[in-house]
Amino acid sequence: MYQQMIFVNLAVDDVDASKKFFTELGYTINPQFTTDDCACVVISDTIIAMLLSKQRYADFTKKRIADPTTTSEVLLCLSAESREKVDELVDKALAAGGTSSGETQDHGFMYGRSFDDPDGHSWEIVWMDPAAVQG
Repeated sequence: MYQQMIFVNLAVDDVDASKKFFTELGYTINPQFTTDDCACVVISDTIIAMLLSKQRYADFTKKRIADPTTTSEVLLCLSAESREKVDELVDKALAAGGTSSGETQDHGFMYGRSFDDPDGHSWEIVWMDPAAVQG
């Protein structure tokens, strides 16, 4: 059965530093699609983050590249399997050089925290009680 994938492309200042940050979070780098100016970060079987040097990113757009430290270009949200996994991943991100962004959200059935990676891209990690989303 076909599974649709998402490839999130992000401009970064330093590809090697970005690779280090995301591997410290427990993600892997796919060497088949990684070069000196691009890193392919495997988040899951269907989620890939392509971390491109700003020069390489500019090859794909005619628009000005946003500075994510001063402009919100996108909010990336990943699900987690438990509240503990939310805390575990965000704590790893903070220890690896990310910064906290926003307050912890605890609504009982939903729990989330967020961080900015070293380039300023905003990542939210959220757990939702499966019973609350059954509809």
